[in-house]
Amino acid sequence: MTELQQDTRRAGALGELLPPLTRNEAAVESARCLMCYDAPCTHACPTHIDIPKFIKKISTENLLGSARAILESNLLGATCARVCPVQELCEGACVLGAEHKPIAIGRLQRYAMDFIYGKGTLPFHPAKGTGKKVAVIGAGPAGLSCAGELAKRGHSVTLYERRDLAGGLSTYGIIGLREPVEIALMEVGMIEKLGVKVETGKELGTHFTLADLNAQNFGAVFLSVGLGATPGLGIPGEELIIDGLEYIEQTKLATSKLMIGRNVVVIGAGNTAIDCATIAKRLGGGQVTMVYRRTEHEMTAYAHEYEFIKREGVGFSFLTQPVRVHSKNGTVESLECVRMELGGSDATGRPAPRPVPRSEFLLPADQVVRAIGQHKPSLASQLQLKTEKGFIQVSTEYETSLPGIYAGGDCIRARGAASTVMAVQDGKLAAQAIHERLVSRG
Repeated sequence: MTELQQDTRRAGALGELLPPLTRNEAAVESARCLMCYDAPCTHACPTHIDIPKFIKKISTENLLGSARAILESNLLGATCARVCPVQELCEGACVLGAEHKPIAIGRLQRYAMDFIYGKGTLPFHPAKGTGKKVAVIGAGPAGLSCAGELAKRGHSVTLYERRDLAGGLSTYGIIGLREPVEIALMEVGMIEKLGVKVETGKELGTHFTLADLNAQNFGAVFLSVGLGATPGLGIPGEELIIDGLEYIEQTKLATSKLMIGRNVVVIGAGNTAIDCATIAKRLGGGQVTMVYRRTEHEMTAYAHEYEFIKREGVGFSFLTQPVRVHSKNGTVESLECVRMELGGSDATGRPAPRPVPRSEFLLPADQVVRAIGQHKPSLASQLQLKTEKGFIQVSTEYETSLPGIYAGGDCIRARGAASTVMAVQDGKLAAQAIHERLVSRG
């Protein structure tokens, strides 16, 4: 198979799961909305988009107005339209869901956002410059949201990103089936059009320090550094296991030469693990098995994602703990595992797994992928910030233990589930707090 054929196959297998709505489909779907007063869907949205308002504007073919209504609450509306767990949030709260089919809010939001990006126009313009400067560290959803909101208010914002491309997990870590990299980069471009200066390949602690930022008269700093690397399993042969986020990243970069096994085992049961299993199944087409040390009832993946991956034909081995990778001449041959049983609750409140004596067995595998979460942010200790459960501790105004240093996104998520939409909301609220700080100081 040629490189062009491989790229074409990848694009087809991992293209967006749902096609865009046609004009007629959008008209029909928007007409179904009851335009509820004090709409439950709006309350269920972490960024509180006025959902009836934007849907009403679609029904009257005012797509620019619809996009404006979305972006007023959520600057990353195109990303969230694709990756939000709408079944758990807005669509899950739709009053039509009890006896009928809930409104396809996510697809309608995508319809409006695709329109505005297709036109290449902004529905609003930044305020007059304030002369105040803010540094944002990390160009993921929280950082982009905070930077954009501050730029709208007229502040001068510089966004520093350690990687070559901005966008964070939207660019590198979300499977193309849910969000193509082009969408993430279009949103970065929109933030730049608001006046934000994006500097990639710049990492705090390596290329500059907080003292450097202070010397440049930045009035505040917002940290949106996400989480660290995937933790190791500490088992023999682990050097042959592939990191799950790298596995996903390789499918999103045009220069990737990712090889997919014919018999793949994915360790983990969260949403990232499901994305990895999807890649293996759609690009490899062989046997794919997800291994998890607890049961399906303790999975951290969303219920609708679990149902999706079962329909993809992926198998499961629950109550299973990997203990060794067996290989020959550097090639994986199998994964040795032990059976587990559940005991009393651990620190997470879930039943603690413990090994069953003499229950070892082999799972055939020629490729093993690890997707078991990420380390807490290391920047917290580097900057000597107070932490909570390993995450950066912030006040109700998103300020850290260092005055003038704010934080948001996954790096502060000591409670609740980490998600793109929650990161966007963090950035928005932090921007408001930073703005008030800057204005109050004149």
